[in-house]
Amino acid sequence: MAIKKYILNPDEQLTEDQILMVREAAQRPLAADDENPELTDEQLALFRRVHESRQEDRKRKNVTLRLTPQAIQKAKALGKGYSGILSRIIESVLDDPAMLSKYL
Repeated sequence: MAIKKYILNPDEQLTEDQILMVREAAQRPLAADDENPELTDEQLALFRRVHESRQEDRKRKNVTLRLTPQAIQKAKALGKGYSGILSRIIESVLDDPAMLSKYL
């Protein structure tokens, strides 16, 4: 089943077209989709388990690094979220053997 959602500013009024769309949608019967059946409770539970296990893998941990003042200044110049950017930079270098050998 396809669902179309609109997120409106609470202060914003619906347009006449939007009101018409809502009224037309309310009149339509629900139709089953044979190619994409609704998930069972067991299937939904499996999704949760996968999510929970991946969440543990992605959980960030605190570490202490000794950086030069210049490195800290350049990192902070990246703006808000610079520690996440540094994390992705470090991970990409560690995954690239050629770049990693350059710094060893």
